[in-house]
Amino acid sequence: MTRLLERLAPCGPIADPKAAERAHEAIIRRVGEAAPLVEAAWPALAPIFAASPYLSGLARRDGQRLPSILTADPEARLAQILAAAEAVAAEPDFETARRAMRELKADLHLLTALADLGGVWDLDAVTAALTRFADATLHASLAQAVRLEVARGALTHVGEGPDGPAPGLFCIAMGKHGAFELNYSSDIDFSIFYAPEALPVADGVEPQGVAVRIANHLGRLLAERTTDGYVFRIDLRLRPDPSSTPPAMPIDAALDYYESVGQNWERAAHIKARICAGDLGRGAAFLAELQPFIWRKNLDFAAIADIHSIKRQIHAYKVDDRLTAKGADLKLGRGGIREIEFFVQTQQLILGGRHPDLRSPRTLEALAALSDAGHVTPEDRDYLIKAYRDLRALEHRAQMIADDQTHKLPESDADRKRVAALWGHAGLRGFDAAVGQILKGVNRRYGALFKGEEALSSRFGSLVFTGVEDDPETLATLKRMGFSHPERVAATIRGWHHGHIAATRTERGRELFTRLAPRLLDAANATGAPDDAFNRFSDFFAGLSSGVQIQSLFLAQPRLFELIVEVMAFAPRLASTLARRPTALDALLDPAFFGPMEMPTEPPWDPADFEGAMNAARRLFRDQSFRIGVRVISGTAGARDAGAAFADLADLIVGGLAPAALAEVERLGGAFPGQVAVVALGKAGSREMTAKSDLDLMTLYAADDPAGQGEAVSAIKGWAADSFYARFTQRLTSALSAPTGEGTLYEVDLKLRPSGTKGPVAVSFAAFEDYYEREAETWELQALTRARVIWASSPAFQARAEAAIATALRRARDPKKTAVDVLEMRQLMEDERPGKGDWDLKLTPGGLVDIEFAAQFLQLVHAAQGGPLAQNTGEALAALGRAGLGDPAALAALEGAWRLEQDLSQLLKVALEDGHDPDTEPKAFRALLARAGGVREFRSLKTKLAKAKVEARAAFEAVVRAPAK
Repeated sequence: MTRLLERLAPCGPIADPKAAERAHEAIIRRVGEAAPLVEAAWPALAPIFAASPYLSGLARRDGQRLPSILTADPEARLAQILAAAEAVAAEPDFETARRAMRELKADLHLLTALADLGGVWDLDAVTAALTRFADATLHASLAQAVRLEVARGALTHVGEGPDGPAPGLFCIAMGKHGAFELNYSSDIDFSIFYAPEALPVADGVEPQGVAVRIANHLGRLLAERTTDGYVFRIDLRLRPDPSSTPPAMPIDAALDYYESVGQNWERAAHIKARICAGDLGRGAAFLAELQPFIWRKNLDFAAIADIHSIKRQIHAYKVDDRLTAKGADLKLGRGGIREIEFFVQTQQLILGGRHPDLRSPRTLEALAALSDAGHVTPEDRDYLIKAYRDLRALEHRAQMIADDQTHKLPESDADRKRVAALWGHAGLRGFDAAVGQILKGVNRRYGALFKGEEALSSRFGSLVFTGVEDDPETLATLKRMGFSHPERVAATIRGWHHGHIAATRTERGRELFTRLAPRLLDAANATGAPDDAFNRFSDFFAGLSSGVQIQSLFLAQPRLFELIVEVMAFAPRLASTLARRPTALDALLDPAFFGPMEMPTEPPWDPADFEGAMNAARRLFRDQSFRIGVRVISGTAGARDAGAAFADLADLIVGGLAPAALAEVERLGGAFPGQVAVVALGKAGSREMTAKSDLDLMTLYAADDPAGQGEAVSAIKGWAADSFYARFTQRLTSALSAPTGEGTLYEVDLKLRPSGTKGPVAVSFAAFEDYYEREAETWELQALTRARVIWASSPAFQARAEAAIATALRRARDPKKTAVDVLEMRQLMEDERPGKGDWDLKLTPGGLVDIEFAAQFLQLVHAAQGGPLAQNTGEALAALGRAGLGDPAALAALEGAWRLEQDLSQLLKVALEDGHDPDTEPKAFRALLARAGGVREFRSLKTKLAKAKVEARAAFEAVVRAPAK
């Protein structure tokens, strides 16, 4: 045996001579008579203690620690530390046990650091020492935890032998702990499993509560910081679905999880899994059962592609990209340790099922085996082996400075110079260059793996959602993409990968989502409102009953997927529809989706089933309005087409529900000998409806009896015409507006009927004719210009109603009085309902009301002479122009402004809630609005809109005010 003192060599230059001098003086005072030993070793110790306050502190804290390490054979001293750690299992006092393990940790850390930095131990010896100590302290801590449960009466005894302290419970080491590759300041990853029937619980005690408390005790023993420090930080998150499972899991539940929703990154994690403490027999049996999950002999193309995705989520940078040592993340960054591990593990997962010799849990052994089998070139093998050892050595040295669980080289030159000195470099420039070359070489080889396949990163950087913790580069990528809460986004996506929602509960669903996730994030970023887009997509995605078909569709039609994400960002109402009713998406699956927006010729329900008709109408409305809204958002439907489509939908629904309402009234009161028609007014009548339009309706009826309705009654209840058709109107209104389990349809407004709210809800034909001949005011006649019969109980009665409307409109009028009335009504509206800003396209001067009033005025004053009548404002203006019934310039200004405002109104009504200011919306939405307005930039749109309004207002004044004088 050779003392460590004789084997130590200086690791590099003294980075800070003053720090070395201070450490020397303090240590010499502390070790007393052992000072000559320290003096003899000082040439090798000075570079270490000058650079590392932590190691210097360990030597100063206990005067016997450094001398005992220097005078011992390092392997023998390690064996003593491990034996002492195992012996802590029998310590009867909990606090004494905690203190003893922390002191042993300090001994181990100083021994390991000196043997590493002094060139005595290589990387394998260093990581093995750290891992063996982790195993010993975990075993001792498990015994201590069980002893606590025995003391509280929950367990009957502390077990012995291969069954462990708690028979039925065991710990599986994962990651670097499992592969004997622990780094200097590593936490330890392990999972706790138990067989409830085997735990020696006392009568009436639940095994799960005991197992969970044991896990918590382990945290207190190992990870809790005391005045003596800590032993190991522990991480239990590599168990199945850690966000929703207890820290200790029953064996059967864990096996069910891996069999049903286990992911490829979890298969990769289990390559390194081994039993490290507890019931060895059950632990071994558990790992044996997991072998088919880890090593699959048969992999289809999709499974292989999903394994490849573990690598492809990391952004592969160009070879000439600058990779620098300053602040470099040696573990997770570009060219870091993770890239070498993924390089190895992804190939192991694909090949190891059929080739057991490729299953080594240790990274470098597996890399060598892959090379021997011809899957990695000897040149790449040799480079990556050396790079791995160098990166691990750098990682250890960065951690030795202050016992930080860091994997990054310092940003500051002074701190990085300390790491450089521990790695043997005197100059920072040469150190930085050497580190940069390593990172670049690893990243180049990593980027070549599975080259040419679909990238699963983003142009903004890596998008890694494997594992259970946030990837720093991914969080930085998400932040660059504009997400306000990157951690929340990452956690949501990891939850989807864990199968928390139906769409990703199957293996195929998760494989597809792996490919979809980066596209989703890129598409959300492209909207300019990534938070809204992602959050609303999340609501929609979580509501799917399955995800394979939808995700396959999105992947096959990327433009459709981008359009859906735009809808999520810009149209809260449509997004809400999708979230509540994902079946609305079926409308988009129709190959004719982007073709002409034609409604079905017949309503798809039986009018004899009133409630069924109401529900069917709401499903139709939901699907079709979603379709029209998406067309508006996509820019593939202009205002005229969208307004007509919304009106056609309303016509279809009213045309289907009116017979159902009539049949329902007849069922209750008996048939009535008469006729009825439904007249649409307002935007429904003029076919200018938007996504938020209500229905302005009027019902006209007439009894069949030639005596004038006085004697006709319904067959069962004897209702007179006014009562019968009032009930019909109420039933129809309810059918159109009442909420059901399928949602709602329209707000229905009957106030435009004769006498408004004071008159009966159903209007008799005679009353209609009399009212419009004798009493109707000009504003009511204006409203009547947009009247359109959308359903009647017979074609003959529809024709009769249309003729009555035309008769009312074509009566001779005094142009001056009509003009005065129109102006007074417009002024009243301005006084009582002024416009609410530049984006109020209806009520502001030059808005749609001005344009509609001008068209209505011209129609009313010229109709008696045969002038054109058209319900649609744009068609009316065009017809008036062709007939020469207005100043051509004024009509052109009105028609141009109407088209612009209609185009903008359709998009605004689909996308925004009333009152939202487009100026505050994302840039991408403002670009959509500009496109709808026929310009390239939003700024130009505002100029164009302001100019159109000024011209429209002037045209309104010219058309209406001049005749009033």
